Amino acid sequence: MPPVGEVAAAEARSGMVLGGGAAAAAVGGGEDAVVMQVAGAEGQDSVITINCPDQAGLGCDLCRTILEFGLRITRGDVSTDGQWCFVVFWVMPRTPSIKVRWANLKNRLMSMCPSNYPMTFYPEITQPGPSQFYLLKLFSADRKGLLHDVTHILSELELIIHRVKVSTTPDGRVIDLFFITDGMELLHTKERQEETCSKLIATLGPSISCEILLAEGFQQGFSSLPPTISEELFRLELADGDNCSRSICAEMKRMQKATINFDNTLSPAHTLLQINCADQKGLLYDILRTMKDCSIQVTYGRFWSDKKGFREVDLFIKQADGKKIIDTEKQDVLSSRLRSEMLHPLRVMIVNRGPDVELLVANPVELSGKGRPRVFYDATFALKALGICIFSAEIGRQAASERQWEVYRFLLDDSSEFPLSNSLVNRNRIVDRVRKTLLGCYN
Repeated sequence: MPPVGEVAAAEARSGMVLGGGAAAAAVGGGEDAVVMQVAGAEGQDSVITINCPDQAGLGCDLCRTILEFGLRITRGDVSTDGQWCFVVFWVMPRTPSIKVRWANLKNRLMSMCPSNYPMTFYPEITQPGPSQFYLLKLFSADRKGLLHDVTHILSELELIIHRVKVSTTPDGRVIDLFFITDGMELLHTKERQEETCSKLIATLGPSISCEILLAEGFQQGFSSLPPTISEELFRLELADGDNCSRSICAEMKRMQKATINFDNTLSPAHTLLQINCADQKGLLYDILRTMKDCSIQVTYGRFWSDKKGFREVDLFIKQADGKKIIDTEKQDVLSSRLRSEMLHPLRVMIVNRGPDVELLVANPVELSGKGRPRVFYDATFALKALGICIFSAEIGRQAASERQWEVYRFLLDDSSEFPLSNSLVNRNRIVDRVRKTLLGCYN
């Protein structure tokens, strides 16, 4: 594989280049902090180059944002001396239907780069602070796939869903309450609110009504699952004897062919962590958020995929105290944590909720409090593909297994076309489809 600089330079000869301008120069210290070489044709990689001061967990944050924009990282290189970092990601949309706002992505990545200059000299640059929460109220007639269609529009508008309450009235009307933040930090303006409502009405039809309000005092809701369900949903590993479809079991066996090795012979100052595993959606994010939460510093990293659908990752790492990871017990702890996060990053199950059927999807929350992007989007996409109506939905958080989880609860319509109450086959079809969609098999 050619050196990073040569590859980036070669691929920068075609397509559209988005530089950082004056603001980027301020953050990056004289050169563009974020440069994007957008692919000239479908199926080609776009190249994102980030050159800025370093900070703990920056790689994880960059991967989360790229995942949020619907992009897949095909390969990448990361290097840092602890003060300054240089990152190159080769990316492409997960599906042709995803319309990437490249300029907006560049601005989001720019805002994440630590500043190297006092902000008083560059008033156009603002350090990201706590986002304002807003309540989006939607009223419309019910139909299959409505919730995903709304979620798709909000995703395109870079509106991030933190909590949702969906309910259906006896007369067939739907009331959707979305607690959201704006990735562009512009929802306080009349123009941005009008853009949001206009896009929703233009896409979903004139029968829909839309209202956006400040959500003063908003707090993330907490789920309260029964203890037996909570224990099964949040357990560390999938048991071999779990009831699952043949497709799910085959996929899990493929994912479990992961190898994690530590090598302390190649570098006097760093431990080489080598990972080989099945590729899946958000894999690099899962690896780097584990490093971030475990206070492991990544000095150099390279990752790529082979043609058989497996990902190879090489990371030169050290502990927060600057020492190599020589202790085998510490290696085992980190290896076990990585396996859990890579092989079992999302939990999906169907349970009975009184006379009704409920789909549960859960993912771990970072220590910083940030959840995984696009989970609600993918779950509703899978249910729409199966033709299943969602009677109600909500997002909350729950503490379990010594950590916090984001829990998505969908109360499903048990129809004659797709019966659920007494059909293990159909329940497994839902779990199969949702799990595979979350891991990137369908999008």
